[in-house]
Order: sequence, then C-alpha cells, then structure tokens
Amino acid sequence: MESLFQVTDISSAIQLAVAPVFLLAGISGALNVMTHRLGRIVDRGRFLKDKQPTCNKEEEALVMEELKSLTQRATLTNWAISLSTSCALLICLVIVVLFIGALLNLEVAIFIAILFVIAMLLLILSLMLYLKEISLSTSAFMFYTE
Repeated sequence: MESLFQVTDISSAIQLAVAPVFLLAGISGALNVMTHRLGRIVDRGRFLKDKQPTCNKEEEALVMEELKSLTQRATLTNWAISLSTSCALLICLVIVVLFIGALLNLEVAIFIAILFVIAMLLLILSLMLYLKEISLSTSAFMFYTE
C-alpha cells in the first residue's frame, strides 16, 4: 500500500513539474535570442576594430564612440544571459527538489517557493537588463523619415 502512495506522490510531482519545464522552454528561447544578439554585437565590434587603423581622425572618434556603446551593450547582454542561465538552473533545482521531496516524503514546499521566487527575481533582472540593452542600441542610431 505504501508503494501505491509513493507512485501517486511521484505522479503528482510530475504534474507539478510540468509548469517549470514550460518555463525552462521559454527561458531557453530568450537565451537563444540574447546569445544571438550578443554575437551580432561582437561581430560589429570586430568589424570596427578592423576598420579602425584605416580611419582618419573624425572617423576614428565615431568608431571609438560606437565601440564604447557596443562594450556597454555587450556587458548588459552578458549579464542578462548570466542571470537567465542562473534562473534556469534554479528552476531545474526546483524540479529536482520536487522529486526528491516526493520520493523521500519530505516537506519541501517552503524551500521550493524560495527557490522559485529567487529564480523569478533573476529572470526579472535579466529582462530589465535586456530591455536596457535594446534601449541603448536604438538610441545609438538616428532614424530618418522623409
């Protein structure tokens, strides 16, 4: 009879783990976008670094200004990626603790709640940094309409 309760507990744990797994899928999509964006920033920085020796003084000042902006953007994106990855790791830990709690019949609700809240705070910070990077990238260019 006890084994039936454990199967039921594990079944419940699997049901509870579905939402965090979907959250992981969303985070992985965001990480994919951020990583791609970081790659574009790095590519643009390399292009400007290669162009720099052939620039005159006016062009070099513009190149240096853009490189400075790219450095800020890369830093923000790197932090956003790090925080999103940390969030994903905590969500994985939530799932593991959920299963361990079900297997060993432990009371882990408070621990899971704390891990989840920390994960969400990391995700919020990550998205705020990403939003700041997008703001920097669009403010660096002037869009003309005629």
